[in-house]
Amino acid sequence: MNHLAHLFLSFGDPKIMVGNFIADSVKGKQFLSFAPEIQQGIILHRRIDTFTDRHPVTAQSRSRIRSRYRKYSGVIVDVYYDHFLAANWKDYSAQSLQLFTKNAYRVLFAHYLIMPARMKRVLAGMAMGNWLAAYAQVDNIRLTLSGMAQRTSFDSQMQHAAKELVIYYEELKNDFLCFFPDLTAYARQQIHQIKKELLIES
Repeated sequence: MNHLAHLFLSFGDPKIMVGNFIADSVKGKQFLSFAPEIQQGIILHRRIDTFTDRHPVTAQSRSRIRSRYRKYSGVIVDVYYDHFLAANWKDYSAQSLQLFTKNAYRVLFAHYLIMPARMKRVLAGMAMGNWLAAYAQVDNIRLTLSGMAQRTSFDSQMQHAAKELVIYYEELKNDFLCFFPDLTAYARQQIHQIKKELLIES
């Protein structure tokens, strides 16, 4: 999953939200250098990614575009799914997307100093372009994928991947609608499980 989904699946806990956001730039046991509540978010992020990668519905989504994008198909599907979450936000949250994203930026910037350098740069660009809310529009997904293509070491062709989003829109949307309730239930369960593993007091 991409940024919006990871933040949403923190279920309003600021520390988990921060850990969930920075996790991709925290390698191996580096997570142990953070406060336990932020560790919880990092571990949750990793488990969400593993659950997502292994789910048969996401495999189905990837198969729709794999012939062209190959190893990048999973990254692209993550962005597609953030689009469907943003576009159907009212089905998942009583809080407006604008209010959610405003609060998310506030929480993340409050923890800016502890973030890895890469995530500081990501957060600055994200807030400037209000990416989280912008994901609701297909044209902005096109811009997001183009930006990602520029940062890859190989010719990923991701700058063209919005075409497949349009072509397979209903199929991909149905994939997301089928998958996301499973992921939400899993993430809720894992928050409690990880808290027990880290012996975090409520």
